[in-house]
Amino acid sequence: MKEYRSDKLRSVGIVAHGGAGKTSVAEALLFNAGAITRIGRVDDGTTTTDFEPEEIKRKVTISAALAPCEWRDHKINFIDTPGYADFVGEVKSTLRAVDSTLVVVCAASGVEVETEKAWQYISELNLPRIVFINKMDRENADFYNVIQEMKDKFGSIILPIQLPIGAEENFKGIIDLVRMKAILPSPSQRSQGAEADIPEDLREMALELRQKLIEVVAESDDDLLAKYLDGEELSDDEIKIGLVKGVFQGNIIPVMCGAAYKNIGIQEIMNAVLDYTPSSEASRFLGTHPVSKEIVERKASDGFSALVFKTTADPFVGRLSYIRIFSGAMKPDSMIYNASKEKTERIGNLFTLRGKHQEPLNIIYAGDIAVVAKLQETGTGDTLCEKDKPMIFEPITYPKPMFTMSIEAKNKGDEDKIGNALNRLMDEDKTFKVVKNVETKQLLISGIGELHTDIMAERMKRKFGVDVILSDPKVPYRETIRGSVKVEGKHKKQSGGHGQYGHVWLQLDPLPMGTNFEFVDSIFGGAVPRQYIPAVEKGVREALVGGILGGYPMVDVKVTLYDGSYHNVDSSEMAFKIASTMALRKGALQAKPALLEPICNVNINVPDSFMGDVIADLNGKRGRIQGMEPITKGAGVIKAQVPMSEMFRYAIDLRSITQGRGHFDLNFSHYEEVPQRIAEMIIATSKKEKNEEH
Repeated sequence: MKEYRSDKLRSVGIVAHGGAGKTSVAEALLFNAGAITRIGRVDDGTTTTDFEPEEIKRKVTISAALAPCEWRDHKINFIDTPGYADFVGEVKSTLRAVDSTLVVVCAASGVEVETEKAWQYISELNLPRIVFINKMDRENADFYNVIQEMKDKFGSIILPIQLPIGAEENFKGIIDLVRMKAILPSPSQRSQGAEADIPEDLREMALELRQKLIEVVAESDDDLLAKYLDGEELSDDEIKIGLVKGVFQGNIIPVMCGAAYKNIGIQEIMNAVLDYTPSSEASRFLGTHPVSKEIVERKASDGFSALVFKTTADPFVGRLSYIRIFSGAMKPDSMIYNASKEKTERIGNLFTLRGKHQEPLNIIYAGDIAVVAKLQETGTGDTLCEKDKPMIFEPITYPKPMFTMSIEAKNKGDEDKIGNALNRLMDEDKTFKVVKNVETKQLLISGIGELHTDIMAERMKRKFGVDVILSDPKVPYRETIRGSVKVEGKHKKQSGGHGQYGHVWLQLDPLPMGTNFEFVDSIFGGAVPRQYIPAVEKGVREALVGGILGGYPMVDVKVTLYDGSYHNVDSSEMAFKIASTMALRKGALQAKPALLEPICNVNINVPDSFMGDVIADLNGKRGRIQGMEPITKGAGVIKAQVPMSEMFRYAIDLRSITQGRGHFDLNFSHYEEVPQRIAEMIIATSKKEKNEEH
């Protein structure tokens, strides 16, 4: 691939709800540009951008994939992104690396939830966008219904610049409202569509929508508006000028249509990207100085700056870093400065990827995207720049992973490999987290949803040869006492020679929640010699760890050693330790023992229409509603406290209840006593598991 300067570069993220046809559009774009020789199909597992085995198996996009192509002496970096909620991290990363977006909407299904969410992310970043209504050849395709739905959801900025000729099985082509020409498919798939006159039955509709197009376009430019108000006709070129300004300002979102599988309307997408979306040459990019924290501005012609927006762990090549250049240029075999880590890195070879196919690059300029292998210190979200002109771009924000599973190696001997594999996967996916629960001794992985964690388990096996088992996490229950008691513990044993003798009197009292443990030595007159008192405390502590109900740690207990006795010959530290353990266990059973469970603070963002269903579900999970607050028009946040045991799979439940529109945040709050009926079931299950282990 030849060199392209900033004014000849575009980077475009393709986003949509799963099933709208993003990957098929990307495939058709590559084919029309001559980058591939045949159009692959998702169902056959032959597309360029869905090349991972997990993607081919499930027929869904999981990872954002580069799809660069050349068109009209420009280079366009298309990036095909996932359309399912579990992989939203890939979408958010991609949107930080592109100049504009292509939003694909299914002509039959209309605007779906992930399209709405992606639209919100795009709006937050003020990125220009073009909409492509795909699958006009599908049953129930309705262009006008989708247009109205988009206007209802996104406002009057939705502006058709094309009309379909027919629909469903009668879909035959498109009408370009700027040039007022019909474009019909060419017999040769890759050839430019043949221009023709607009069919008579659609001429009146086309003229009406073109007039609306001219009105909206004129408002984006003062000169055009003056000419329009004077009653003068705007030329095709003037309409294009107005479209460019309106798209850049975010006041116009042009809508196109076609059918990727039939290769209708695809070349027009590439033309629209070049005609209506801006290159990075005219853009300004803001960051902060790492020391002074002052705002730093970069334009394309300034010194080198770039953002690492994606990282993948390749078992053969190693770490691959995807880099978007915002200013300056980058060459192979050069040194760069990682301002985020304050480290200098050596760049080896530069290349681009088309799916999994590598193509070397000799130099890349602002606006372009490159891939670099084996950077030692650099990770996703890091800023690269010149050391004497440091700056840091705002980090990429990711949703907090809320779906948690326990993970363990299926085969003995893989325990060491599992840690390395998980670290590599965390490196490439910032919505995937791994923690070790000290209380339950479990290794826990967290992702956006069940599909996400399943995919990670499959990748561990494929990439790193580690077969794993996923299961629901254990709840870190605790035990405590609600009453006070005085109890004796005596350990006396005679078996020839020195015997064993330890004798203590303990008082057990409950402490305020969160106090954990307090040991008090109240011995007077040497009833228990000084040298044995640490052994008494040690015996008590060991007994607390194992609890007495279900084997859970006992907390919030005050233990006072107030009496006892000893034997000059037979007493020992071990004897007093055993006596103390016996006393604690016996006394705890008499002191109204209780089971405690962790309670979480949960904030749930949800559309108003789903509030009642979400609250009813929380009530069924033993949740307590703390309050509700409006956050935006038509949406609010529910604040609640819910037992942790009810929340491990809540990501799935909430998605089902709210059709994917709700999301939540969760943090540990405190421990509370478990209701008696539930406590009995938990204790019985715990004892059964312990018996099976032994």
